[in-house]
Amino acid sequence: MCGNNMSAPLPAIVPAARKATAAVIFLHGLGDTGPFMPVTLNMNMAMPSWFDIIGLSPDSQEDEVGIKQAAENVKALIDQEVKNGIPSNRIILGGFSQGGALSLYTALTTHQKLAGVVALSCWLPLRTSFVQGAVGVNKEIPVLQCHGDCDPLVPLMFGSLTVEKLKSMINPANITFRTYSGMMHSSCIEEMMDIKQFIDKHLPPVD
Repeated sequence: MCGNNMSAPLPAIVPAARKATAAVIFLHGLGDTGPFMPVTLNMNMAMPSWFDIIGLSPDSQEDEVGIKQAAENVKALIDQEVKNGIPSNRIILGGFSQGGALSLYTALTTHQKLAGVVALSCWLPLRTSFVQGAVGVNKEIPVLQCHGDCDPLVPLMFGSLTVEKLKSMINPANITFRTYSGMMHSSCIEEMMDIKQFIDKHLPPVD
């Protein structure tokens, strides 16, 4: 599921215990299970990656073609869920690190109205390409953005810059930004509970 037309494994699908009425699509971070491609930041070593990462500073060059292709692949996953009978407004998109970055970018560029976004330890890719008020159907989308205050890979500053950018694009009242004391580029129980509450709130059971 990445750019550059590389072969990709099928998504891992957790079967529903009963008839599915909603879905959560969660995207892995760099190096986790998923499609392989060379990553510039890691001396062009091939590893699981949604798009190329050239640098880790706010002004680093970005892989625009790869990001846009990866977003199209995620939109295809959303379309497949819709074809399977799940309305798009019953789908939450989320991810960790690079996957969280891609989930934000996809939610802001898709024509499908989504139930929400969970963005963990990440940033907004191609942020300068977004002009104020240019977001389409997801201007009111609920966003849960989470970040550790000791993250050495994607510093908290990236999360803070991202939330400020998001507030200029979508309804600020629908953005929740949580930080976790002592958390590095990982997760913690408190974060998992916040995610559970977010999913429970925005994907309530239906009869």
